[in-house]
Amino acid sequence: MAVEIIEVKQNKKELGRYVKFGIALYDGNPYYVPPLIFDEINTLIPEKNPAFEVCEAKCWMALRDGKPVGRITGIINRVVNERSGKKDMRFGFTDFIDDAEVVDALFATAMKWGKERGMDSIIGPMGFTDMDHEGMLTDGFEEMGTMATIYNYPYYVDHVERMGFKKDANWVEYRIVVPDTVPDQLVRVGGIVEKKLKLRVIKYTSGKKIKNDYGVALFELINEAYDQLYGYSPLTKKQINYYIDQYLPILKLENVSVIVDENDTLVGVGISIPSMTKALQKSRGKLFPFGWVHLLKGMYGKNDTVDLLLVAVRPDLQGKGVNALLFTDLIPVFIKNGYKWAESNLELADNESVQQQWKFFERRLHRKRSVFRKAIPENI
Repeated sequence: MAVEIIEVKQNKKELGRYVKFGIALYDGNPYYVPPLIFDEINTLIPEKNPAFEVCEAKCWMALRDGKPVGRITGIINRVVNERSGKKDMRFGFTDFIDDAEVVDALFATAMKWGKERGMDSIIGPMGFTDMDHEGMLTDGFEEMGTMATIYNYPYYVDHVERMGFKKDANWVEYRIVVPDTVPDQLVRVGGIVEKKLKLRVIKYTSGKKIKNDYGVALFELINEAYDQLYGYSPLTKKQINYYIDQYLPILKLENVSVIVDENDTLVGVGISIPSMTKALQKSRGKLFPFGWVHLLKGMYGKNDTVDLLLVAVRPDLQGKGVNALLFTDLIPVFIKNGYKWAESNLELADNESVQQQWKFFERRLHRKRSVFRKAIPENI
């Protein structure tokens, strides 16, 4: 049967089918970590996701004999394009069977849409902002995924390269051994930084209090710290408020390290959470009827792995040892909670300053991923 491409309306019903196809494609795969279905749907609905203030997007599915065989979302981030001077469209939320006809039809449809809107290149996989999943897995297909990363079959890479895509940015991920004690070098550096720069660590036990004290400042700091990173899309006020309400209430606050200066101004933050990999696999992305039980156990039950979601340090203090303060605060928490391993999640491969922060730890590079770029053909 020929491949049929249909536009997916951005409503809960049609996007539900779109998201569930992406999960069903990995049935039986022990390394895949499904997203929360409701969260993925809401990300793609303009009325729900404030990123649509600065983006536009359209979703399509590929059908064969009426059955889903692929999906793709085309995204245009106007702010990033204005900052870069480029005319890029992004592809994301993309999955497909191992079939060239399906893949070609999906990408041709997305590129035609981008071309009609004046775009001349396509890059991906990327989301609306850096808060979404990005980067196609290129190495580490037999490593367990995380809630913050994309898992894909090896044939995805074969198909994008077959279509003429080239790597445009690369990320690495480390699995880090949590030490039995805080390394002496970190203690020494942390003490010097604390005294010399007059910094201190603040801990919270109330989600409401951290929200009131530093909720907005936290995401403004992320905007500052990440501003020069590949494809970064600065978060708007609406997006900041959205992420404050979405993420701060669910954090296990002992895993959050807040660093302030002598004026109580936020200068650094480290956010980690217990690994939700096994919980999401058991829930299959569903909250009900029993998915929420698995998620609660993942967050508050026994867990041997912690995910390092983000580290942000004010640009003028980067490279001055502030990260040592974060780790001297968090490592004792990790030890107390029985975490044996930490997942670094995505780090740009050419970001040497980020790579340096792991030099005190035993680790192994276990996953690599890339964003791919291609010029949109004139005759698409």
